[in-house]
Amino acid sequence: MSQTHMAREVAEIPAAAARFLDRSREAVQEAAAALRRKDPALVVTVARGSSDHAATYLKYAYELEAGVPVASVGPSIASVYRRPLRLGKAVCMGISQSGRSPDGVEMMRASGQGGALSIAITNAENSPMARASAHCLPLQAGEEKSIAATKTFVCSVLAGLSLLAEWCDDHVLQDAIAALPEAFEQAIGLDWSPLSARMARADSAYVLGRGPGFAIACEAALKFKETCGIHASAYSAAEVLHGPSAIVQAHFPVLALGIEDAALSQLKATAGRLAAQGADVFLTGAEVAGTVRLPQVEGLHPLVAPLVSMAGFYGFIEALARRRGLDPDKPPHLSKVTRTI
Repeated sequence: MSQTHMAREVAEIPAAAARFLDRSREAVQEAAAALRRKDPALVVTVARGSSDHAATYLKYAYELEAGVPVASVGPSIASVYRRPLRLGKAVCMGISQSGRSPDGVEMMRASGQGGALSIAITNAENSPMARASAHCLPLQAGEEKSIAATKTFVCSVLAGLSLLAEWCDDHVLQDAIAALPEAFEQAIGLDWSPLSARMARADSAYVLGRGPGFAIACEAALKFKETCGIHASAYSAAEVLHGPSAIVQAHFPVLALGIEDAALSQLKATAGRLAAQGADVFLTGAEVAGTVRLPQVEGLHPLVAPLVSMAGFYGFIEALARRRGLDPDKPPHLSKVTRTI
């Protein structure tokens, strides 16, 4: 098989991130100024698929950094049920690679009518979602031909983090964001071959994380499904102990995505417990007896570290799909733009 679109697009992540930071800076500054004027008591997000995982990442980041609660709102509230929401004290953030799904567009339009400050994060700055919103943060990722989103996911999270850092005037986070293109380059070159060897014939797996790392676990589990045909489930490293761990027995594969933050000790404890049950546990960010440690880029700000790990995972999952004899560009029964109502 010749190089896939997915492989090329993963390789483009550092350059795409640099373009966003350069070309969308003014849009980020304008939206952040509007956020400061709004002084919201709530942020609501509108997204589906990989974009919803980006929204989950930003939920944790905004709650940790700004102390403002973030909740996902179902687009069908506006598109199907036609119910207005009282959002006068809220910001509504819509995330969509194409900006063309009718339900997301309608929810963004309705949120503005309900009093929210509406901000679209999309790769198509002239899309219906962008036009329905008060502000747009163009991703500048370039065309993404593979059905599996990679560089658009990374740039969506990058856009939300850039807005957060500007809104909160957090210079440490701003510096960490400015260094991301180089960190992405390092991550894409990491060797996760031990996990690839284990997953080459696997049918199922768990992916674990905490905080922003849980959002990355959700995105990783989706990519296992859509590119490799592996029934992967994502769980918080706490939630997995409330029932799902019961089916973890000998050689059940588990990927635990650890980062250096306050939740790492608990994730390590869960990884060790599952390894003791007989699971094949692969772990980033720490050493735990009975597990296999995977490399990651070290010394990063905890709000950007999971995103850097995701760039490395994308390179791994594209290669794993080909190892399993699949074309990661063409998952069965899927199309690039999914239009839901």
